[in-house]
Amino acid sequence: MAEVRKHIVFYGRVQGVGFRYTAKYLARSLGLTGWVRNDTEGTVTMEVQGREALINKLLTGLNGGHFISIEWMDAKELPLEEEREFIVKM
Repeated sequence: MAEVRKHIVFYGRVQGVGFRYTAKYLARSLGLTGWVRNDTEGTVTMEVQGREALINKLLTGLNGGHFISIEWMDAKELPLEEEREFIVKM
């Protein structure tokens, strides 16, 4: 299956609830690459790359987080990038 890269902005209760570190753990366990960061507007932005089915598993796992409450997401596809891991940006 072909890989895709997605730029996703998450809205809801997504800061101060372990979102970024949950995303990092799930993404790495699924073999996905990319990054995640908090934004000043109270949102979280992520770029994630891998098979689309695995990205969907990541999103399902995030939405099932104990304290995380995703109200909605804005997503768009981007060109693939060369990278080796998933990181948390500060």
